[in-house]
Amino acid sequence: MASTDKHGDTEYRTSSSTPAPAGVDYFKFDVILRFVLFAASLVAVVVIVTGNQTEVILVPQPVPWPAKFRYTPAFVYFVAALSVTGLYSIITTLASLFASNKPALKTKLLLYFILWDALILGIIASATGTAGGVAYLGLKGNSHVVGWNKICHVYDKFCRHVGASIAVALFGSIVTVLLIWLSAYSIHSRVPK
Repeated sequence: MASTDKHGDTEYRTSSSTPAPAGVDYFKFDVILRFVLFAASLVAVVVIVTGNQTEVILVPQPVPWPAKFRYTPAFVYFVAALSVTGLYSIITTLASLFASNKPALKTKLLLYFILWDALILGIIASATGTAGGVAYLGLKGNSHVVGWNKICHVYDKFCRHVGASIAVALFGSIVTVLLIWLSAYSIHSRVPK
Protein backbone atom coordinates (compact mmCIF):
# COMPACT_ATOMS: atom_id res chain seq x y z
CA MET A 1 0.00 0.00 0.00
CA ALA A 2 2.96 2.32 0.36
CA SER A 3 3.45 4.50 -2.63
CA THR A 4 6.89 4.87 -4.13
CA ASP A 5 6.12 7.94 -6.18
CA LYS A 6 9.49 9.52 -6.92
CA HIS A 7 7.94 12.69 -8.28
CA GLY A 8 6.34 13.59 -4.92
CA ASP A 9 9.61 12.82 -3.10
CA THR A 10 11.67 14.95 -5.46
CA GLU A 11 9.29 17.85 -5.15
CA TYR A 12 9.40 17.66 -1.36
CA ARG A 13 13.20 17.48 -1.31
CA THR A 14 13.69 20.41 -3.64
CA SER A 15 11.31 22.65 -1.75
CA SER A 16 12.90 21.87 1.62
CA SER A 17 16.49 22.04 0.39
CA THR A 18 16.03 25.36 -1.37
CA PRO A 19 17.86 27.96 0.67
CA ALA A 20 16.00 30.98 1.94
CA PRO A 21 16.51 34.08 -0.14
CA ALA A 22 19.44 36.19 0.97
CA GLY A 23 17.43 39.39 1.03
CA VAL A 24 18.73 42.89 0.98
CA ASP A 25 21.79 43.41 3.16
CA TYR A 26 21.74 46.82 4.82
CA PHE A 27 24.00 45.97 7.76
CA LYS A 28 26.48 48.70 6.78
CA PHE A 29 23.73 51.32 6.96
CA ASP A 30 22.54 49.73 10.19
CA VAL A 31 25.98 50.16 11.76
CA ILE A 32 26.18 53.77 10.56
CA LEU A 33 22.71 54.64 11.90
CA ARG A 34 23.48 52.99 15.24
CA PHE A 35 26.65 55.04 15.51
CA VAL A 36 24.66 58.20 14.67
CA LEU A 37 22.18 57.25 17.41
CA PHE A 38 25.07 56.93 19.87
CA ALA A 39 26.45 60.31 18.81
CA ALA A 40 23.03 61.97 19.14
CA SER A 41 22.50 60.47 22.59
CA LEU A 42 25.94 61.54 23.74
CA VAL A 43 25.56 65.08 22.41
CA ALA A 44 22.10 65.48 23.97
CA VAL A 45 23.35 64.34 27.37
CA VAL A 46 26.49 66.48 27.28
CA VAL A 47 24.58 69.59 26.17
CA ILE A 48 21.93 69.39 28.90
CA VAL A 49 24.42 68.48 31.64
CA THR A 50 26.72 71.40 30.79
CA GLY A 51 23.89 73.96 30.70
CA ASN A 52 24.15 75.07 34.34
CA GLN A 53 23.54 78.76 34.97
CA THR A 54 23.40 80.85 38.13
CA GLU A 55 21.60 84.19 38.25
CA VAL A 56 21.07 86.65 41.06
CA ILE A 57 17.37 86.86 41.85
CA LEU A 58 16.01 89.84 43.74
CA VAL A 59 13.66 88.48 46.37
CA PRO A 60 13.72 90.62 49.51
CA GLN A 61 17.50 90.68 49.05
CA PRO A 62 19.76 89.52 46.20
CA VAL A 63 20.29 85.74 46.23
CA PRO A 64 22.24 83.65 43.70
CA TRP A 65 19.83 81.08 42.26
CA PRO A 66 21.25 78.25 40.11
CA ALA A 67 19.44 76.40 37.31
CA LYS A 68 20.64 72.83 36.81
CA PHE A 69 19.15 69.84 35.02
CA ARG A 70 19.10 67.77 38.21
CA TYR A 71 16.64 70.16 39.88
CA THR A 72 13.87 68.96 37.56
CA PRO A 73 12.83 65.28 37.59
CA ALA A 74 11.83 65.46 33.91
CA PHE A 75 15.36 66.49 32.94
CA VAL A 76 16.88 63.79 35.17
CA TYR A 77 14.69 61.22 33.40
CA PHE A 78 15.75 62.71 30.07
CA VAL A 79 19.44 62.30 30.91
CA ALA A 80 18.90 58.76 32.23
CA ALA A 81 16.87 57.71 29.17
CA LEU A 82 19.40 59.07 26.72
CA SER A 83 22.25 57.48 28.67
CA VAL A 84 20.50 54.11 28.36
CA THR A 85 19.99 54.81 24.65
CA GLY A 86 23.69 55.54 24.22
CA LEU A 87 24.67 52.31 25.95
CA TYR A 88 22.12 50.37 23.89
CA SER A 89 23.45 51.85 20.66
CA ILE A 90 27.02 50.84 21.55
CA ILE A 91 25.94 47.25 22.29
CA THR A 92 23.83 46.94 19.15
CA THR A 93 26.52 48.51 16.97
CA LEU A 94 28.98 45.88 18.17
CA ALA A 95 26.38 43.13 17.67
CA SER A 96 25.67 44.38 14.17
CA LEU A 97 29.38 44.43 13.33
CA PHE A 98 29.74 40.90 14.69
CA ALA A 99 26.73 39.59 12.73
CA SER A 100 27.72 41.20 9.45
CA ASN A 101 30.11 38.29 8.81
CA LYS A 102 27.63 35.58 9.88
CA PRO A 103 24.68 35.32 7.46
CA ALA A 104 22.88 32.72 9.57
CA LEU A 105 22.65 35.15 12.47
CA LYS A 106 21.44 38.18 10.52
CA THR A 107 17.73 37.41 10.25
CA LYS A 108 17.35 36.46 13.89
CA LEU A 109 19.30 39.53 14.95
CA LEU A 110 17.15 41.77 12.75
CA LEU A 111 14.03 40.54 14.54
CA TYR A 112 15.58 41.27 17.93
CA PHE A 113 16.69 44.68 16.69
CA ILE A 114 13.13 45.56 15.69
CA LEU A 115 11.78 44.64 19.12
CA TRP A 116 14.50 46.39 21.13
CA ASP A 117 14.61 49.41 18.82
CA ALA A 118 10.86 49.89 19.31
CA LEU A 119 11.34 49.78 23.08
CA ILE A 120 14.20 52.30 22.90
CA LEU A 121 12.11 54.52 20.61
CA GLY A 122 9.38 54.57 23.26
CA ILE A 123 11.91 55.52 25.92
CA ILE A 124 13.48 58.28 23.82
CA ALA A 125 10.10 59.66 22.75
CA SER A 126 8.69 59.71 26.29
CA ALA A 127 11.82 61.37 27.69
CA THR A 128 11.88 63.94 24.89
CA GLY A 129 8.20 64.72 25.34
CA THR A 130 8.52 65.02 29.10
CA ALA A 131 11.55 67.31 28.89
CA GLY A 132 9.90 69.28 26.09
CA GLY A 133 6.80 69.88 28.20
CA VAL A 134 8.83 71.22 31.11
CA ALA A 135 10.98 73.30 28.75
CA TYR A 136 7.85 74.82 27.24
CA LEU A 137 6.67 75.82 30.72
CA GLY A 138 10.05 77.44 31.30
CA LEU A 139 9.78 79.30 28.00
CA LYS A 140 6.14 80.41 28.14
CA GLY A 141 5.05 79.87 31.74
CA ASN A 142 1.44 79.12 32.66
CA SER A 143 -0.74 82.08 33.60
CA HIS A 144 -3.48 79.79 34.91
CA VAL A 145 -1.32 78.45 37.74
CA VAL A 146 0.18 80.74 40.35
CA GLY A 147 3.98 80.53 40.50
CA TRP A 148 4.52 78.97 37.06
CA ASN A 149 6.15 82.01 35.53
CA LYS A 150 8.38 81.92 32.50
CA ILE A 151 12.06 81.74 33.39
CA CYS A 152 13.88 81.61 30.06
CA HIS A 153 14.23 85.38 29.94
CA VAL A 154 16.36 85.06 33.10
CA TYR A 155 18.10 81.71 32.47
CA ASP A 156 18.75 82.14 28.77
CA LYS A 157 21.88 79.93 28.55
CA PHE A 158 20.20 77.11 30.47
CA CYS A 159 17.12 77.27 28.25
CA ARG A 160 19.21 77.26 25.07
CA HIS A 161 21.05 74.16 26.28
CA VAL A 162 17.79 72.41 27.16
CA GLY A 163 16.23 73.32 23.80
CA ALA A 164 19.27 72.15 21.83
CA SER A 165 19.39 68.92 23.79
CA ILE A 166 15.71 68.23 23.12
CA ALA A 167 16.22 68.93 19.41
CA VAL A 168 19.13 66.47 19.24
CA ALA A 169 17.06 63.86 21.12
CA LEU A 170 14.24 64.35 18.63
CA PHE A 171 16.76 63.70 15.85
CA GLY A 172 17.75 60.51 17.75
CA SER A 173 14.09 59.45 17.73
CA ILE A 174 13.98 59.87 13.96
CA VAL A 175 17.17 57.81 13.60
CA THR A 176 15.57 55.06 15.71
CA VAL A 177 12.50 55.05 13.45
CA LEU A 178 14.80 54.68 10.46
CA LEU A 179 16.55 51.75 12.17
CA ILE A 180 13.19 50.03 12.73
CA TRP A 181 12.18 50.58 9.08
CA LEU A 182 15.55 49.32 7.87
CA SER A 183 15.32 46.13 9.94
CA ALA A 184 11.72 45.52 8.91
CA TYR A 185 12.53 46.00 5.23
CA SER A 186 15.54 43.69 5.48
CA ILE A 187 13.40 40.97 7.07
CA HIS A 188 10.64 41.52 4.50
CA SER A 189 13.14 41.10 1.65
CA ARG A 190 14.18 37.73 3.06
CA VAL A 191 10.66 36.28 2.96
CA PRO A 192 10.23 33.96 -0.04
CA LYS A 193 7.70 35.26 -2.50
